[in-house]
Amino acid sequence: VDFHLHVAKYHMWNPWVHEYMRGINPKVYENFDEFMTPKNVLKLMDEEGVDLAVVLAEAAPLTSGVVDSEFVTRFCGDEKRMIPFASVNPMKDPNPPKTLVRLVKGLGVRGLKLLPPYQHFYPNEAGLYPLYEKAQELEIPIMFHTGSSVFKHTKLKYGDPLHLDDVAVDFPDLTIIQAHGGRGFWYDAAFFLAKHHKNVYIEISGLPPQNLLKYFPELEKIADKIVFGSDWPGILSIRENIETIRRLPLGEETKQKILGENALRI
Repeated sequence: VDFHLHVAKYHMWNPWVHEYMRGINPKVYENFDEFMTPKNVLKLMDEEGVDLAVVLAEAAPLTSGVVDSEFVTRFCGDEKRMIPFASVNPMKDPNPPKTLVRLVKGLGVRGLKLLPPYQHFYPNEAGLYPLYEKAQELEIPIMFHTGSSVFKHTKLKYGDPLHLDDVAVDFPDLTIIQAHGGRGFWYDAAFFLAKHHKNVYIEISGLPPQNLLKYFPELEKIADKIVFGSDWPGILSIRENIETIRRLPLGEETKQKILGENALRI
Protein backbone atom coordinates (compact mmCIF):
# COMPACT_ATOMS: atom_id res chain seq x y z
CA VAL A 1 0.00 0.00 0.00
CA ASP A 2 1.38 3.39 -1.04
CA PHE A 3 -0.11 5.87 1.45
CA HIS A 4 1.18 9.00 -0.29
CA LEU A 5 0.67 9.43 -4.03
CA HIS A 6 0.02 12.70 -5.89
CA VAL A 7 -1.93 13.37 -9.07
CA ALA A 8 -2.68 16.69 -10.75
CA LYS A 9 -3.22 18.50 -14.01
CA TYR A 10 -0.36 20.75 -15.02
CA HIS A 11 -2.03 24.04 -14.12
CA MET A 12 -2.77 22.88 -10.56
CA TRP A 13 0.83 22.95 -9.30
CA ASN A 14 2.99 26.03 -8.99
CA PRO A 15 5.95 26.45 -11.41
CA TRP A 16 8.60 25.65 -8.78
CA VAL A 17 6.85 22.35 -8.02
CA HIS A 18 7.11 21.34 -11.67
CA GLU A 19 10.73 22.45 -11.78
CA TYR A 20 11.52 20.17 -8.84
CA MET A 21 9.45 17.21 -10.06
CA ARG A 22 10.79 17.41 -13.61
CA GLY A 23 14.34 17.01 -12.34
CA ILE A 24 13.38 13.86 -10.45
CA ASN A 25 10.86 12.20 -12.75
CA PRO A 26 11.36 13.46 -16.34
CA LYS A 27 9.29 10.66 -17.91
CA VAL A 28 6.10 12.09 -16.43
CA TYR A 29 6.93 15.43 -18.07
CA GLU A 30 7.14 14.14 -21.63
CA ASN A 31 3.43 15.01 -21.64
CA PHE A 32 2.28 15.70 -18.10
CA ASP A 33 -1.49 16.01 -18.63
CA GLU A 34 -1.56 13.03 -20.96
CA PHE A 35 0.32 10.93 -18.41
CA MET A 36 -1.86 11.94 -15.46
CA THR A 37 -4.87 9.74 -16.12
CA PRO A 38 -6.42 7.02 -13.93
CA LYS A 39 -5.51 4.39 -16.53
CA ASN A 40 -1.84 5.40 -16.55
CA VAL A 41 -1.60 5.67 -12.76
CA LEU A 42 -3.10 2.19 -12.39
CA LYS A 43 -0.58 0.92 -14.95
CA LEU A 44 2.18 2.61 -12.98
CA MET A 45 0.96 0.93 -9.80
CA ASP A 46 1.07 -2.44 -11.54
CA GLU A 47 4.60 -1.80 -12.82
CA GLU A 48 5.81 -0.62 -9.42
CA GLY A 49 4.22 -3.40 -7.37
CA VAL A 50 1.57 -1.30 -5.61
CA ASP A 51 -1.81 -2.87 -4.85
CA LEU A 52 -3.53 0.15 -3.28
CA ALA A 53 -2.66 3.86 -3.23
CA VAL A 54 -3.91 6.79 -1.18
CA VAL A 55 -4.33 9.67 -3.65
CA LEU A 56 -3.96 13.09 -2.07
CA ALA A 57 -5.68 16.39 -2.69
CA GLU A 58 -3.72 19.51 -1.81
CA ALA A 59 -5.19 22.90 -0.86
CA ALA A 60 -2.00 24.94 -0.58
CA PRO A 61 -2.04 27.79 -3.13
CA LEU A 62 0.88 29.67 -1.57
CA THR A 63 3.30 26.78 -1.79
CA SER A 64 2.54 23.70 -3.90
CA GLY A 65 -0.78 24.58 -5.51
CA VAL A 66 -4.41 23.49 -5.48
CA VAL A 67 -5.38 19.95 -6.39
CA ASP A 68 -8.97 20.09 -5.26
CA SER A 69 -10.77 17.26 -3.53
CA GLU A 70 -13.38 17.03 -6.26
CA PHE A 71 -10.67 16.40 -8.87
CA VAL A 72 -9.10 13.66 -6.76
CA THR A 73 -12.41 11.89 -6.14
CA ARG A 74 -13.24 12.03 -9.87
CA PHE A 75 -9.76 10.70 -10.63
CA CYS A 76 -10.21 7.75 -8.28
CA GLY A 77 -13.79 7.19 -9.41
CA ASP A 78 -15.08 3.72 -8.63
CA GLU A 79 -11.61 2.21 -8.81
CA LYS A 80 -11.16 0.40 -5.50
CA ARG A 81 -7.36 0.44 -5.77
CA MET A 82 -7.18 4.25 -5.45
CA ILE A 83 -8.34 5.79 -2.17
CA PRO A 84 -9.12 9.54 -2.22
CA PHE A 85 -8.03 11.83 0.61
CA ALA A 86 -9.45 15.36 0.68
CA SER A 87 -7.59 18.54 1.56
CA VAL A 88 -9.05 21.59 3.29
CA ASN A 89 -7.27 24.88 3.85
CA PRO A 90 -8.40 25.86 7.35
CA MET A 91 -6.90 29.34 6.94
CA LYS A 92 -9.10 30.08 3.92
CA ASP A 93 -12.20 27.91 4.27
CA PRO A 94 -15.03 29.73 6.11
CA ASN A 95 -16.37 26.49 7.63
CA PRO A 96 -13.89 23.59 7.47
CA PRO A 97 -16.06 21.09 9.43
CA LYS A 98 -19.01 21.68 7.08
CA THR A 99 -16.72 21.28 4.07
CA LEU A 100 -15.36 18.04 5.46
CA VAL A 101 -18.86 16.60 5.95
CA ARG A 102 -19.71 17.46 2.35
CA LEU A 103 -16.52 15.84 1.06
CA VAL A 104 -16.92 12.67 3.12
CA LYS A 105 -20.65 12.12 2.84
CA GLY A 106 -21.15 13.67 -0.59
CA LEU A 107 -17.99 12.62 -2.44
CA GLY A 108 -16.85 9.61 -0.42
CA VAL A 109 -13.35 10.74 0.51
CA ARG A 110 -11.68 8.42 3.01
CA GLY A 111 -9.34 10.78 4.83
CA LEU A 112 -8.08 14.36 5.14
CA LYS A 113 -4.68 15.87 4.43
CA LEU A 114 -3.56 19.06 6.16
CA LEU A 115 -0.29 20.87 5.43
CA PRO A 116 0.65 23.17 8.33
CA PRO A 117 3.99 24.37 6.85
CA TYR A 118 2.27 25.10 3.51
CA GLN A 119 -0.97 26.54 4.90
CA HIS A 120 0.74 28.40 7.77
CA PHE A 121 -0.89 27.23 10.98
CA TYR A 122 0.08 25.40 14.13
CA PRO A 123 -1.83 22.11 14.34
CA ASN A 124 -2.79 22.70 17.97
CA GLU A 125 -4.54 26.04 17.38
CA ALA A 126 -7.94 26.06 19.11
CA GLY A 127 -9.72 27.24 15.97
CA LEU A 128 -8.93 23.90 14.30
CA TYR A 129 -10.53 21.79 17.00
CA PRO A 130 -14.02 21.75 15.44
CA LEU A 131 -12.45 20.27 12.29
CA TYR A 132 -10.68 17.57 14.29
CA GLU A 133 -13.85 16.85 16.24
CA LYS A 134 -15.74 16.36 12.98
CA ALA A 135 -13.04 14.08 11.55
CA GLN A 136 -13.11 12.01 14.73
CA GLU A 137 -16.90 11.79 14.53
CA LEU A 138 -16.71 10.73 10.85
CA GLU A 139 -14.02 8.17 11.76
CA ILE A 140 -11.56 9.31 9.10
CA PRO A 141 -7.79 9.74 9.57
CA ILE A 142 -5.98 13.05 9.22
CA MET A 143 -2.57 13.12 7.58
CA PHE A 144 -0.41 16.09 8.62
CA HIS A 145 2.64 17.20 6.67
CA THR A 146 5.44 17.25 9.25
CA GLY A 147 8.99 18.43 8.80
CA SER A 148 10.69 20.16 5.92
CA SER A 149 9.90 21.03 2.30
CA VAL A 150 11.88 22.54 -0.55
CA PHE A 151 8.96 24.53 -1.96
CA LYS A 152 8.71 28.33 -1.87
CA HIS A 153 6.77 29.97 0.97
CA THR A 154 7.01 26.92 3.25
CA LYS A 155 7.37 27.94 6.92
CA LEU A 156 9.13 25.15 8.76
CA LYS A 157 8.12 26.18 12.28
CA TYR A 158 4.63 24.84 11.59
CA GLY A 159 6.02 21.39 10.77
CA ASP A 160 7.15 20.46 14.29
CA PRO A 161 5.37 17.21 15.24
CA LEU A 162 5.26 18.27 18.88
CA HIS A 163 2.22 20.43 18.10
CA LEU A 164 0.35 17.19 17.34
CA ASP A 165 0.73 16.05 20.93
CA ASP A 166 -2.15 18.32 22.00
CA VAL A 167 -4.28 16.98 19.16
CA ALA A 168 -3.55 13.36 20.07
CA VAL A 169 -4.39 13.98 23.73
CA ASP A 170 -7.57 15.95 23.07
CA PHE A 171 -8.84 13.66 20.30
CA PRO A 172 -7.85 10.15 21.41
CA ASP A 173 -10.06 8.45 18.81
CA LEU A 174 -8.70 10.48 15.88
CA THR A 175 -6.13 8.65 13.76
CA ILE A 176 -3.18 11.02 13.21
CA ILE A 177 -0.60 10.30 10.50
CA GLN A 178 2.71 12.18 10.51
CA ALA A 179 3.63 12.41 6.84
CA HIS A 180 7.41 12.46 6.24
CA GLY A 181 8.09 11.45 9.86
CA GLY A 182 9.24 14.91 11.00
CA ARG A 183 11.75 15.06 8.15
CA GLY A 184 14.90 17.06 8.77
CA PHE A 185 14.65 18.36 12.33
CA TRP A 186 12.21 16.19 14.22
CA TYR A 187 12.63 12.45 13.70
CA ASP A 188 12.94 11.88 17.45
CA ALA A 189 9.78 13.86 18.19
CA ALA A 190 7.79 11.99 15.53
CA PHE A 191 9.04 8.66 16.87
CA PHE A 192 8.19 9.52 20.46
CA LEU A 193 4.67 10.65 19.57
CA ALA A 194 4.00 7.43 17.65
CA LYS A 195 5.36 5.38 20.54
CA HIS A 196 3.50 7.40 23.18
CA HIS A 197 0.05 7.74 21.60
CA LYS A 198 -2.04 4.81 20.39
CA ASN A 199 -3.61 6.97 17.68
CA VAL A 200 -0.43 8.43 16.11
CA TYR A 201 1.47 6.96 13.14
CA ILE A 202 4.55 7.79 11.07
CA GLU A 203 4.32 7.77 7.29
CA ILE A 204 7.73 7.58 5.63
CA SER A 205 7.28 9.26 2.24
CA GLY A 206 10.08 11.62 1.30
CA LEU A 207 12.60 9.69 3.43
CA PRO A 208 15.33 7.65 1.70
CA PRO A 209 14.33 4.16 2.85
CA GLN A 210 17.95 3.06 3.23
CA ASN A 211 18.22 5.65 6.03
CA LEU A 212 15.14 4.60 8.00
CA LEU A 213 17.14 2.95 10.77
CA LYS A 214 19.40 6.01 10.94
CA TYR A 215 16.38 8.25 11.50
CA PHE A 216 14.50 5.76 13.70
CA PRO A 217 17.07 3.39 15.28
CA GLU A 218 14.41 1.68 17.41
CA LEU A 219 11.90 1.42 14.57
CA GLU A 220 10.94 -2.17 15.41
CA LYS A 221 9.61 -1.02 18.78
CA ILE A 222 6.82 0.76 16.90
CA ALA A 223 6.46 -1.67 13.99
CA ASP A 224 2.67 -1.30 14.17
CA LYS A 225 2.95 2.48 13.62
CA ILE A 226 5.08 2.83 10.46
CA VAL A 227 3.31 3.27 7.11
CA PHE A 228 4.92 3.19 3.67
CA GLY A 229 4.39 6.11 1.29
CA SER A 230 6.28 7.12 -1.83
CA ASP A 231 5.44 10.80 -2.54
CA TRP A 232 5.36 9.91 -6.26
CA PRO A 233 6.03 11.67 -8.64
CA GLY A 234 8.54 13.22 -6.24
CA ILE A 235 10.57 10.01 -6.55
CA LEU A 236 11.58 8.05 -9.63
CA SER A 237 10.77 4.47 -8.60
CA ILE A 238 8.26 3.29 -6.00
CA ARG A 239 9.40 -0.30 -6.55
CA GLU A 240 12.99 0.59 -5.72
CA ASN A 241 11.89 2.08 -2.39
CA ILE A 242 9.83 -1.03 -1.63
CA GLU A 243 12.76 -3.30 -2.43
CA THR A 244 15.11 -1.19 -0.30
CA ILE A 245 12.79 -1.65 2.68
CA ARG A 246 12.71 -5.38 2.02
CA ARG A 247 16.52 -5.43 2.26
CA LEU A 248 16.68 -3.62 5.61
CA PRO A 249 17.84 -5.65 8.67
CA LEU A 250 14.31 -5.87 10.05
CA GLY A 251 12.06 -8.80 10.85
CA GLU A 252 9.87 -10.02 8.00
CA GLU A 253 6.77 -9.32 10.09
CA THR A 254 7.89 -5.70 10.54
CA LYS A 255 8.43 -5.29 6.80
CA GLN A 256 4.94 -6.63 6.05
CA LYS A 257 3.45 -4.20 8.55
CA ILE A 258 5.29 -1.24 7.04
CA LEU A 259 4.51 -2.13 3.43
CA GLY A 260 0.83 -2.79 3.84
CA GLU A 261 -0.67 -4.24 6.98
CA ASN A 262 -0.61 -1.02 9.02
CA ALA A 263 -2.10 0.96 6.16
CA LEU A 264 -4.89 -1.56 5.67
CA ARG A 265 -5.75 -1.34 9.35
CA ILE A 266 -6.02 2.46 9.12
